[in-house]
Amino acid sequence: MNKIFVVSGPSGSGKSTLIKMLTKEHDCILFSVSHTTRKEREGEVDSEDYYFISRKNFTNMINKDLFAEWAEVHDELYGTSINEIEKKSTGDSILILDIDVQGAEIIKDKFTDSLHVFIMPPGIVELEKRLMKREKKLNSEFRKRLITAEEEIRIGESGFYDYKIINDDIDESYNKFRNIFRKYMRSVLLPDKNNSQGAGK
Repeated sequence: MNKIFVVSGPSGSGKSTLIKMLTKEHDCILFSVSHTTRKEREGEVDSEDYYFISRKNFTNMINKDLFAEWAEVHDELYGTSINEIEKKSTGDSILILDIDVQGAEIIKDKFTDSLHVFIMPPGIVELEKRLMKREKKLNSEFRKRLITAEEEIRIGESGFYDYKIINDDIDESYNKFRNIFRKYMRSVLLPDKNNSQGAGK
């Protein structure tokens, strides 16, 4: 059984912060490192934040059917490799995927035991403020992210996701997020441990 906890949400929703908080608290979590063609940003580490590869190499991986899911976002390619999932989602580990709604739909179809959580901003006005703080100015990148965010929110509200969290207060949102994860953790890890104990009797 592949133990996969999928988290989606638009840029500025706070999903990355929630994932980092959860990862620090639970040793069983492994983070899925995606492949991407975009350039490495300041402070990012190759093979930890992303696998930074060329478009040619990414395309070769597509042709060899090595991705569980992939998509083009803002003119760059992003994908989750099958190897990354198989390596990190078995045994006593739970794999967390931070992916967009397109990827989430594919993962849910391929891995039916996966759990999906959508992180929502409290409103589009607040989201605009968060994106503005990140982008610093009203440029084409800002507008692209805002259009993408509005579409992702529409899908997030459609009922596709198992849970939806409106991230207005980070502490309150984290408590909800952690409780959802722990419920999933108990459902996928404890049965394995109980079976192992029973087999030894």
